[in-house]
Amino acid sequence: MGPRPHEPEEVAQYEQHHKKLLVIKAGITGMAQISGASDLPFEEEVKLDTYYIENWSLMLDLKILLRTTLKLFRDRSAC
Repeated sequence: MGPRPHEPEEVAQYEQHHKKLLVIKAGITGMAQISGASDLPFEEEVKLDTYYIENWSLMLDLKILLRTTLKLFRDRSAC
């Protein structure tokens, strides 16, 4: 779990408040992905990823894992 990595050109344009995303190892799914990352504005994705970093817990990871699994079974285009 954790924020998905951004493309190098996105990282090159990070502002100071975006750099917090670099303090944690990237994951394969996270808050933004279960919240519709493809439809989220970049700043909203950053807010969700920052929330994850600041509020990490095993329970939060389990919730993300469960919601990711449910999303995969409900939305086959997510694969």
